[in-house]
Amino acid sequence: MKKRLFVTGLGGFVGRHLKSRLDACHGAWQVMPVATRYDLTDSKTLEGLWPELPDAVIHLAGQTFVPEAFRDPARTLQINLLGTLNLLQALKARGFTGTFLYVSSGDVYGQVNETQLPITELHPPAPRNPYAVSKLSAELLSLQWGMSEGWSVLVARPFNHIGTGQKDSFVIASAARQISRIKVGLQSAQLQVGDIDVTRDFLDVGDVISAYLALLDHGTPGQTYNICSGHEQSIRSLIEQLGDIAQVDVQLIQDPARLRRAEQRRVCGSSAKLRQATGWTPETTPQQSLRAILSDWEIRVQQE
Repeated sequence: MKKRLFVTGLGGFVGRHLKSRLDACHGAWQVMPVATRYDLTDSKTLEGLWPELPDAVIHLAGQTFVPEAFRDPARTLQINLLGTLNLLQALKARGFTGTFLYVSSGDVYGQVNETQLPITELHPPAPRNPYAVSKLSAELLSLQWGMSEGWSVLVARPFNHIGTGQKDSFVIASAARQISRIKVGLQSAQLQVGDIDVTRDFLDVGDVISAYLALLDHGTPGQTYNICSGHEQSIRSLIEQLGDIAQVDVQLIQDPARLRRAEQRRVCGSSAKLRQATGWTPETTPQQSLRAILSDWEIRVQQE
């Protein structure tokens, strides 16, 4: 019999991929259906949400866009921190005693000196934006809850992830959409970008999902795990690869509106702890991810 898995944020980028993966495979986990709509910021909507107790919970839902966190930090904290508290309280009231995986972010590390790359879990967090503050706060809350209630609580800190179906408010999805539009003559060859000379540690969403599932089975309660490739790539290089794949020449134009405050120049994480604990390893190359993303956007652009 499969174990019951409750996932918040099933309608989001990662959640949709996770549900598709589990629906299509014969693994140990089955995503629990949700019969009613709920809002994590409204605790009353969580009452009666689980006719059957889940064996595990992956908490994906949240406000994930850093510029939006600067625009409305109070709302970001309400969703990411208060929403997590409401979820924990509702699970406790229902009698939950299983595994709780809180999905945080590698952004909690903040500004890291280049001599200290790659970033390990031992590096002290120093959030530099309201989004990262909200995620670190919810991490601590989840871990405290695990200690107080005797639950198996784990924290995942994923770094940047990409894949099909991502909103074009994120840089690689935005570039793929624009290149797809350029290819069919819907816009000029000028591609609007932010600061693309920064480096980031990118993983395909499928590999991120594999890491989450591996942690449910093999992670150590009370521990935090980076989810990353261990390699850094400049955003410029990925955009140029998208152009090469599409066989489109583009002119990169920096849009001031796309620049972020408190931007870290280089990001590279270490996934050694995750690999040692679970045996996880990435299976999708950046080139495979980019080809899939571009193919997806070529279809979506035709439907716009």
